[in-house]
Amino acid sequence: MRQQSDTPEDMLMQPLSVERAEIAAAMIDLEAALRQLGLWQEHAPPSEALTSTQPFAVDTLDFHQWLQFMFLPGLRTVITQDLIMPAVCSVLPMAEETFKDNPLPVSELLATLATLDALVTAAD
Repeated sequence: MRQQSDTPEDMLMQPLSVERAEIAAAMIDLEAALRQLGLWQEHAPPSEALTSTQPFAVDTLDFHQWLQFMFLPGLRTVITQDLIMPAVCSVLPMAEETFKDNPLPVSELLATLATLDALVTAAD
C-alpha cells in the first residue's frame, strides 16, 4: 500500500503506473483550472455537506465544490491506496450541464474533465 499523499503533486513523486501518473497529472490540471476560474475554495464546506448520497452531491454542494471536496479526494484515495479504478467515469456531462449558461470561460475545465473521464475509464 502506498503512503497517503496530501496533493496530486505528491502522488507524482511516488512510483505509479503510467495510467495513474497520467490521472494524477490531470488532477493537477483540474485544480489549476478551478483556481483560474476562481472556483477553488480555501475552506471546506460544513462536514454535513460532504455526506450527501445524491449524485454529485447536488443537494448540498455546487458542482465545483463537489469536484474539489469529493471527486479529487476520492481519486486521490484510489491512487494512493492502489485501489481499483471505477469502471466508468463520466463527469463531463454534468459539467457541461452545470456550466452551459455560465459566462465563465470553462473550455479548459471541460477539456480536463474529458481527459480525466477517458483516463479513469481506461485505467486498470
